[in-house]
Amino acid sequence: MTRLKETYQNEIIDAMMKKFGYKNVLQVPKLAKIVVNMGVGEAKENSKVLDSAMSELEIITGQKPVPTKAKHSIANFKLREGMAIGCKVTLRGNKMYEFLDRLVNLALPRVRDFRGVNPNAFDGRGNYALGIREQLIFPEIEYDKVDKVRGMDVIVVTTARTDEEARELLTQFGMPFKK
Repeated sequence: MTRLKETYQNEIIDAMMKKFGYKNVLQVPKLAKIVVNMGVGEAKENSKVLDSAMSELEIITGQKPVPTKAKHSIANFKLREGMAIGCKVTLRGNKMYEFLDRLVNLALPRVRDFRGVNPNAFDGRGNYALGIREQLIFPEIEYDKVDKVRGMDVIVVTTARTDEEARELLTQFGMPFKK
């Protein structure tokens, strides 16, 4: 069991129960899953670009990504329905906690001019979306082997009902929100 998950089961549950006045431990919000998505628009011309993006995402998350396909044809973008234009990974369980731990403690502090993540990027139902501009902030990625700098989206899905509960949960996990 990861250190972050052990911390959740003890300290975070106690803190959340005190702050929000939950009567039952099962009312305390928890992480449901983390989805990491990497859009690769150049993949429509060159399929090798998608392969390199998928291998980088696999190194970062420790899980094999699934290619995402275009839902609609858009003539202006030379895009046809069903073309592979990105990849995503859905993390649950121990891999989810390990990824969140590495994201908060290793990757985010390596961002240039980092002052914290946006505290307003919640969707109204307790889920948090974070955009990362470059995959190089993860220590697993070797700078020399990167063919192109790509960004990714990290969506943290929680069981919280409100944004305030989710913000407190992520703060307890160590997410560095801007003041």
